[in-house]
Amino acid sequence: MNLKISGRHLEVTPALREYVITKLDKVLRHFDQVIDGNVVLSVDNQKEKDKRQKVEINLHLKGKDIFIESANGDLYAAIDLMIDRLDRQVMRHKERIQEHQHDAIKHQEAPLGEQPQP
Repeated sequence: MNLKISGRHLEVTPALREYVITKLDKVLRHFDQVIDGNVVLSVDNQKEKDKRQKVEINLHLKGKDIFIESANGDLYAAIDLMIDRLDRQVMRHKERIQEHQHDAIKHQEAPLGEQPQP
């Protein structure tokens, strides 16, 4: 997986980079078909001080793109919120793929000339 971590109005320190990578590894254990990801850490000059630190992720999966953003007063808390949301969406996407594949096998029709077994 290709992962790009960048900062807007913020220098991405090695500690922040390592924190994001370890958190994303926990999510990616559930689903291994991730192609690439782009994480943007930013600090905005808003009036609301509890929403100044913002984290965005754009994750390109096989068959879907996921975009999530979260904001909080603490950058580490914003990363945790983003990871929680990302984990839920990745798990939901994985369940949909597995259910879809399973339904296709379960609802196959019998070949012509054969009667279904009761």
